[in-house]
Amino acid sequence: MTTPTRVLVLNSGSSSVKYQLLDMRDDSRLAQGLVERIGEQSSRLVHTPLQGGGGARRETTVPIADHAAALKAVAAELAADGLGLDSPELAAIGHRVVHGGLRFTAPTVIDDEVLAEIERLVPVAPLHNPANLVGIRTAIAMRPDLPQVAVFDTAFHTTMPESAARYAIDVETADAHRIRRYGFHGTSHAYVSRETARLLGKEPEEVNVIVLHLGNGASASAVRGGRCVDTSMGLTPLEGLVMGTRSGDIDPAVTFHLKRVAGMDEDEVDVLLNKKSGLVGLCGDNDMREIRRRIDEGDERAALAFDIYVHRLKKYIGAYYAVLGRVDAVAFTAGVGENAAPVREAAIAGLEELGLAVDADLNSVRSDEARVISPVYARVAVAVVPTDEELEIARQSHALVQSITGSNE
Repeated sequence: MTTPTRVLVLNSGSSSVKYQLLDMRDDSRLAQGLVERIGEQSSRLVHTPLQGGGGARRETTVPIADHAAALKAVAAELAADGLGLDSPELAAIGHRVVHGGLRFTAPTVIDDEVLAEIERLVPVAPLHNPANLVGIRTAIAMRPDLPQVAVFDTAFHTTMPESAARYAIDVETADAHRIRRYGFHGTSHAYVSRETARLLGKEPEEVNVIVLHLGNGASASAVRGGRCVDTSMGLTPLEGLVMGTRSGDIDPAVTFHLKRVAGMDEDEVDVLLNKKSGLVGLCGDNDMREIRRRIDEGDERAALAFDIYVHRLKKYIGAYYAVLGRVDAVAFTAGVGENAAPVREAAIAGLEELGLAVDADLNSVRSDEARVISPVYARVAVAVVPTDEELEIARQSHALVQSITGSNE
């Protein structure tokens, strides 16, 4: 009997489901797609078959009432390509789960106890864990016989020492309410730190890497020998770098001030800091391409927003250099990190005394491949490493299932 090698990766949001089907024999993608605007009349499903050179992208706009209907629609699209969820080649379904707290430090086969713990963590991830749970329960209902694996965004960061993970507040209060720094984007930081080591021709255990995951959400991590020792996001994804719509680091007393002086309640402050701050709050745009276009036209607000963004980024590079002591590479990843050459150039500029530099010609090259963009004389490599969270989830899910079944195929 052939050992199943396929993994379906599901990323369930509050009104969307992203998915990819991968074959772990060669890490190839067989299909991918997105269901968005779930619960609306204008729900949209985009499906792209990729096996054997791929096929025509299919797009439909029909009402999709809930996540159960969304996954049934996904299953139908996959079945149309001969890749249905009833296939004996399907080894597991891997689920992205945003918050795993301190308990989940590795990929985990989902059972009732795991579901209950994910639900208990909803107060510290109210926007994400509920949607993740809906996707998991729907998938279990469709394939109760199949291993379902949770891969947690927070897991990679559970290796942080207490000196980095704890906030300096009353210990009893913090412990009673699970208040500590958890970090996020962990699957990306894990993947990129390992790929950076591979790019340098070394094992992950041999290198210290600063990973800069720069998308609409943005985070930094300090990775020593393959283990995270610090990261910029904290109890929630709000802390740290300037992001598309999130403020990042801010004096906590700003919230008290807004309540007292502006009369804002908790929900209004929450919306301000999470959805109306960051780049969009500074200049009205959260698309780095548009911000750069405005800068080229002399827009001062856009220029200031860019400078604030880069200033925060540079501070974290310096801080994590100090934390690590020795740095072998700084790796840029995600939408902005992979595509915005001016951001990479500005973030590294002035750090020559730390052994960091960017080669202008190498930096200007657009590529989907991992690459070094620092000059040969630079003591520390600066790299662009495209992230692949779906592949990381599939690899972790498949490895866990193999370890349980004892298969080495």
